[in-house]
Amino acid sequence: MKVLVFGRTGQLATELVRRAPAGWRMQALGREAADLEDPAACARIVAGSDADLVINAAAYTAVDRAEAEEARAQVINADAPAAMARAAAARGLPFLHVSTDYVFDGAGDAPWRPDDAPAPLGAYGRTKLVGERGVAAAGGAHVILRTSWVFSAHGSNFVKTMLRVGPERGTLRVVDDQIGGPTAAGDIAAALIAIAGAFAAGRGVSGVCHFAGQPFVSWAAFAREIFARAGLDVSVEAIPSSEYPTPAPRPRNSRLDGAALMADYGVAPPDWRAALDAVLAELRT
Repeated sequence: MKVLVFGRTGQLATELVRRAPAGWRMQALGREAADLEDPAACARIVAGSDADLVINAAAYTAVDRAEAEEARAQVINADAPAAMARAAAARGLPFLHVSTDYVFDGAGDAPWRPDDAPAPLGAYGRTKLVGERGVAAAGGAHVILRTSWVFSAHGSNFVKTMLRVGPERGTLRVVDDQIGGPTAAGDIAAALIAIAGAFAAGRGVSGVCHFAGQPFVSWAAFAREIFARAGLDVSVEAIPSSEYPTPAPRPRNSRLDGAALMADYGVAPPDWRAALDAVLAELRT
């Protein structure tokens, strides 16, 4: 099984390469080989590849900066994956694309289902939604996997930020009215590999699926668990979002319903606490 992966050094691409099953070849392309700001070049890579399946694990993820750089985010998050998906469809290759809870406005407290109406609050979410629609419109076999609150032992993420600033300050003020599912990059990679394997076996089902860790928690509760499991004496003060303003608004409700992924691929929502322990152990080494 040959898999072409857009992205190389990001959290997800790193885990895809690390977790490739025996006999699989993950060809992960960094920016020097595949610049997502050049969608036509990305499409040419797909067209000339000998891969059996394509995964787009790369994106513009600077949520706040996207408010001032929406045109650039649009190229990377929407134009490039759409071009890749069209090239994959032309060759009959399944295309797996990773998206985000930010396509929703965060209203209510029920977990979002794949068929719920998107209504992004900011530029990042808008560009990711346009990308989703471009992938679907390409007409080929595809899965759009929405996820949330990604963390790992590498790259930039909430876990590593907490471990860095918590001991320095002793007390942190963390938002408590945004609820979601922390999701380990390794678990997302495993889900994508399961989906890819299903397509290779002729059992792939095109569409949108959700994948996020459980149980659902607030950022403040997640921070407390990080410090507790890391053995750090750091106090967390819960605050409302209004006391931590950001250029881009965040959805208050980022819960994702993973029933469709379970039904189509047998992939259940992971327990993020087990993944957090594994990430902390890796960081200690």
